[in-house]
Amino acid sequence: MPKHRVEIALDLACVRCHLGFTRLTRAARHHRAGGGEVEVAIRPFQAEPDAPAAGEPLFEVWRRTRGEDFVRRVASDTSFGVADGLELHFERALFTNTFEAHRLVARASAQGLGERMAERLFRAYFTDGLLISDRTTLARLAAETGMVAEDIAADTGAAELRAELSRVRELGIQADTLPYVRFDDGTVLEGEQPEEAYRAALTVPGPLSPAG
Repeated sequence: MPKHRVEIALDLACVRCHLGFTRLTRAARHHRAGGGEVEVAIRPFQAEPDAPAAGEPLFEVWRRTRGEDFVRRVASDTSFGVADGLELHFERALFTNTFEAHRLVARASAQGLGERMAERLFRAYFTDGLLISDRTTLARLAAETGMVAEDIAADTGAAELRAELSRVRELGIQADTLPYVRFDDGTVLEGEQPEEAYRAALTVPGPLSPAG
């Protein structure tokens, strides 16, 4: 089975990213179950870098920016995400700045827990209605995910994250192309894609695959 390294640029308050990340990680688990190897590298992107950290109900933000009819349509559609096994409660979501959440994912990734941490943060935002900019909340989620206690309390990585956010934007990635998934053979999948597309990309031999 091919060995791959996959990069996914995402924002933790982006529902398309939640769907794409869920489908990609399922495709990766399927590949691993078949004997293949996949390293998933999570790259940060902030669609709303100036969002306040205090948090505001997402529906209130949408009422201002998209109108009451849009909010009513979203509220009445209980099927969204169901096919992917996701329980989405937009009415609970708190619009907020995602910088601290991205910083936590970076620290978790250094412990091999990046995928697990990102999944928990997506669920915290879209299902549980938690404020993912709040450091106390993030520390609790980090502990749930199994991060080392010393690293949970560490106040490090801000400068590195700012540099990585700038680097990702310089690649030309934009909010409307999220999630942006790049495979090691150069294949790029942007926006909402089915799980089958990620599975197919993982069957292509990559440069990490052994010869022969």
